[in-house]
Amino acid sequence: MDQSIVIVPYSNIYKDAFRKLNEEWITKYFNMEEMDRMVLYHPKEYILDKGGYIAIALLDGNPVGVCALVTYPYHGFDFELSKMGVSPKAQCMGIGKLLAQHIITKAKIMGAKKIFLESSRKLGPAISLYKKLGFVEIDKIPSPYSRSDIQMELILK
Repeated sequence: MDQSIVIVPYSNIYKDAFRKLNEEWITKYFNMEEMDRMVLYHPKEYILDKGGYIAIALLDGNPVGVCALVTYPYHGFDFELSKMGVSPKAQCMGIGKLLAQHIITKAKIMGAKKIFLESSRKLGPAISLYKKLGFVEIDKIPSPYSRSDIQMELILK
């Protein structure tokens, strides 16, 4: 693992990187949706102010990956792992795994017992990573995203 990869908490200096890194993967595979725009253009209001958390992966000081822990409105889940994106130039370096592990650890520290995520089966490497981290597929819950065709949970110990 490259020693120059560090995970830091979100601050306003990473607002554009959070938006751009997510827009990059969303527009590559899907279309931007209203919920994407609201969250990506207003992460403080939609994530941080509601008790969530955002992690930024830096490679040599440059933001190359992002992931959020969002307070989750459905009964039985404490948080949602959401808005994970890694720059194509930094993929295959384990950054997605580092971000997910960081978010899971943060959820545990924040007292979470169960976290949720939703994704698309089109994103095979992401689904594979989630399964390796212990997420299991669950029955579909209503989603604000038309691209969502798989939902998963992780029970934290």
